[in-house]
Amino acid sequence: MKQFDLIVIGSGPAGEKGAAQAAYFGKRVGMVERGRWVGGIFVNTGTIPSKCLREAALYYSGLLQRGLYGIDYSLQKGLTVRDFMHRKDEVVSLERAKVHTNLLAHHVDLMQGSASFEDAHTVQVQLTGGGTETLTADYILLSTGSQPFHPPDIPFDDHFIFDSDTILAMDRIPASMVVVGGGVIGCEYASMFAALGVKVILVAGGDRLLPFLDIEISSRLKDRLEFLGLQLIFNDRPASVKTNGRGVCVTMKSGMILETETALLSTGRAPTVDGLGLEKAGINLTERHTVAVNDHYQTCVPHIYAAGDVIGFPALGSTSMEQGRVAVCHAFDLKYKQRLPEALPLGIYTIPEISAVGETEETCKAKSIAYEVGRARYENNARGQMVGETHGLLKLIFRRDNLRLLGVHMIGENATDLVHIGMMVIELEGGIPDLIDSVFNAPTLSEMYKAAAYDGLGNLAGFKLKEG
Repeated sequence: MKQFDLIVIGSGPAGEKGAAQAAYFGKRVGMVERGRWVGGIFVNTGTIPSKCLREAALYYSGLLQRGLYGIDYSLQKGLTVRDFMHRKDEVVSLERAKVHTNLLAHHVDLMQGSASFEDAHTVQVQLTGGGTETLTADYILLSTGSQPFHPPDIPFDDHFIFDSDTILAMDRIPASMVVVGGGVIGCEYASMFAALGVKVILVAGGDRLLPFLDIEISSRLKDRLEFLGLQLIFNDRPASVKTNGRGVCVTMKSGMILETETALLSTGRAPTVDGLGLEKAGINLTERHTVAVNDHYQTCVPHIYAAGDVIGFPALGSTSMEQGRVAVCHAFDLKYKQRLPEALPLGIYTIPEISAVGETEETCKAKSIAYEVGRARYENNARGQMVGETHGLLKLIFRRDNLRLLGVHMIGENATDLVHIGMMVIELEGGIPDLIDSVFNAPTLSEMYKAAAYDGLGNLAGFKLKEG
């Protein structure tokens, strides 16, 4: 039996950072990973590879080179799926190596195999290469991630019908595709393939895309996706999905029939808890099959923690890393990282990309917050004109009484980078005066913060102020 201070099950962002954090402070850490590679879905089948495909789609479609959306969305001549996937494979390999090096540098004892609880302190590992190991520890961190949800009546075959993991191993660039699901994954892949000239139909069960976004940003995304050539179907769901040897036939509940070469079903993800034997450790699951935790990421068994996708929302790599660190610091009473900040950024890598942090207009109304809005458009920014981004928008939401910044919402080039300026202002309880008093490099997209701040003051005063 191997004795550790901490056992980490899963090597995704929460597991890697939690393990490294504990090891950095001198704790003996054992990690179990049942996949072939370290890094979890973040590195191998989710965030990193899908964002690489986005960049490849932008490159091969020529959208960035032409400087303007909407000129020519045909593929470069001779483009193969190997071309499309090449850079993704290279980056994923580099990121796997980086995670592995980090674990080795912190002397984490990495074991490849499937872990299951024997009791609340003991984990048995069925090693991939054969044999078993029995591990025991004072503390355990669950970070097993998630997997695509497969409706039982959908014949996934990874040739015609794909999920959000297997789409990355597609052996061809199809002529047409139906994407079921108007969430983040569905919108991201739909825009990527549309940029490559694939005829894409995006089906959303609700009446808008990404309903958690500020409605103005969601509406702009809809317009841009339609400009890319997507066909959008709202308030409808598949009644059946079948293959016919040549492609996919989707019959909608409305009676509409969609025939395409391929289908991507992005109907959500489920926490990976199968085979863990959680009942032996005394851990119960929620109605959504997630592991319930408190503010310190403790489960109902105080010395067992959980972080990342396995605990549900927000299920982002960025937040998962910090959850793992906070959990470990609490477990060992390390006076280092005690909490996650309240202002957590959201990045959506559609074409164009979207990012947001803080309150929306809708949440302000629901909370009866008296607010005002300031906007800046890429078309009025010199750098925006240079990069050909003429449809983007930065939207600031702030309190009317003290001008404190409440929310930042952005759609357009580099939105996922630029949002952090506003995020820090929110976290430091700053406001519109801080943005106006700041000096930004010119010409840059960051200047839009000042433009939006002046616009907001003008709206508050009932007239438009000139940019100062």
